[in-house]
Amino acid sequence: MIRRMKAYPGEVPHDQKCDLAARRRVGVPLATCALGRALFDLQCGMTVLGVVLAGGRARRLGGGDKALVEIDGRPLLAHAIDRLAPQVSQIAINANGDPSRFDSFGLPVVADSVDGFAGPLAGVLAGLDWAADNTAACGRIVTVATDAPFFPKDLVACLIAAADSADAKLACAKSADRHHPVFGLWPVGLREDLRHALVEEGIRKVDLWTVRHTLAVASFPASVVDPFFNINRPEDVVAARENFNSLK
Repeated sequence: MIRRMKAYPGEVPHDQKCDLAARRRVGVPLATCALGRALFDLQCGMTVLGVVLAGGRARRLGGGDKALVEIDGRPLLAHAIDRLAPQVSQIAINANGDPSRFDSFGLPVVADSVDGFAGPLAGVLAGLDWAADNTAACGRIVTVATDAPFFPKDLVACLIAAADSADAKLACAKSADRHHPVFGLWPVGLREDLRHALVEEGIRKVDLWTVRHTLAVASFPASVVDPFFNINRPEDVVAARENFNSLK
């Protein structure tokens, strides 16, 4: 059963954005709706860097890297990369420590520039800095967490559509009346503002920084499984494996 989400100012409900197939059938250009325009831009080569936040500590899962916990025979990081790769022009992994443990994935590994365990905002900043230094045409990045292996396959287009529709600088995902700020769209142009907030002000909570800027919300339905179901405990691993089997 698909639950319809209430829309708020700056929010684009997933089930009301566009029926792209129907628009193609009647000859309505994709770019005439927000989601269609975002998909059109992505298909035409818009440069959006995807950053997989892989620094989570698996304290309640026996320690080690949560990103390397296996579900359905593959590490969570592999599932995240598979879902994100078709949606972006390039991917980088954000993680601290020895980067060689991720060599098998063949992607750049970007460490936090902020000392200590500064949380997801430090990963966002690392991604923004990497984009600025390595992808001249990249104006925005999208971040995802590795511990949510069912995130939407149209996440990037929907975040861009939500931001563009609300003329917002930032966008984040929402499902089941909960916001998921680490699944977000971030402009490279705000990286110095974010650096100041982290280094000079000591801000760590995502919403304490995003509230300073215009934030749009892209709402996603939860049907068979909440798309942002995340893994923190051993029982979550069991549930994720069951969900993978039911979704096959």
